[in-house]
Amino acid sequence: MNNTNQLLPRVIPVLLLKNRGELVKTLRFKNPVYIGDPLNAVKIFNEKEADEILILDIEASKQNRAPDFEYIEQIATECFMPVTYGGAIKSIEDVQRIISCGIEKISLNTSVSIHLNLITEAANLYGSSSVVAAIDVKKDLLGRRKIFLHSQNKISNTDPIAFIKQAETAGAGEILLQSVDRDGSMNGYDLEFLREVSSAVSIPVIACGGAGTLEHFAEALRAGASAVAAGSKFVFYGKHRAVLINYPTQEELFPFLSAQL
Repeated sequence: MNNTNQLLPRVIPVLLLKNRGELVKTLRFKNPVYIGDPLNAVKIFNEKEADEILILDIEASKQNRAPDFEYIEQIATECFMPVTYGGAIKSIEDVQRIISCGIEKISLNTSVSIHLNLITEAANLYGSSSVVAAIDVKKDLLGRRKIFLHSQNKISNTDPIAFIKQAETAGAGEILLQSVDRDGSMNGYDLEFLREVSSAVSIPVIACGGAGTLEHFAEALRAGASAVAAGSKFVFYGKHRAVLINYPTQEELFPFLSAQL
């Protein structure tokens, strides 16, 4: 791998697990469509030298079940790049088991909205760089951005900016900012809110939700993101959204990301 790649902002594929062995993609956090085998996707991203990979189990919390530690270890064993895992992490014991599986970072979502102290416990044990606070944001009927509780399928009354600041204070090393309204749309990130969040915190913000082109990555970085993440961009191809695991080459990415160096 060319060392120049290490200087560029991170470009992170997001893989959604519905059940063991089921890789899916959602649209606005709804209607998950089966697109293949997660382990096969991981192998392809290995070959394409993805910077990192983010794996989220989107059903575990809804079903009130524990993380599938055995399968998480299988995924970690296959990955040649750093891996962040999120889904049904409810205790520091869960965090410890997941890290012991070979996962570099844990993503706390539903648990974060209930137990900020879990961020602090994990950060104290493994360092802030190992803890990602995943914040799902959705507009309410009045167009106000609020935190969306995926496991409960409802919008909370919590102000996202205030909560993101609390997550930073608690010890989170990164914010994964996910736009529910733009998820799967491939029409671009919520740049206005990305600017607001990036200026409100001092830790890195990963933009997620809406990427469809390489220019969208550049727009997010100009808006203050430290890294960009995408799902549909890396699992679909063409206007008919044919399933094809893909990842741009360094040469393709460089013109869009190099301005951020």
